[in-house]
Amino acid sequence: MGYWLGDRFIGKGLATKAVKQFIDHSFNDLDLRKIEINVASENLKSRAIPERLGFTQEGTIRNYEYLNGAYHDRVIYGLLKEEWNLTDI
Repeated sequence: MGYWLGDRFIGKGLATKAVKQFIDHSFNDLDLRKIEINVASENLKSRAIPERLGFTQEGTIRNYEYLNGAYHDRVIYGLLKEEWNLTDI
C-alpha cells in the first residue's frame, strides 16, 4: 500500500483515516491475510501511519531506490488480519 497527499492536506489525519478504511475493507470484505506498507526510511510522517495503526516493522531494504541524486532505504511494515482484529484503533 502507498499513499501521497498534497501539501494543503498534510497534518489533518486524512492519510491515517484512508489507510484504516483500506485495511478494514481488505480484511473484512476481501478476506486478505496480510497488508504491507513500504515507506522511505527518512519519511518520518509516512512511517508514523503504519506505526500508529499497529503494523510491525519487518525489515529494511537498503538502497531501494535512487531518487534526486541519492540512494534511499525502504522500511517494510506488515499487518496480519488477526492483529488488526485485536486492535482498538
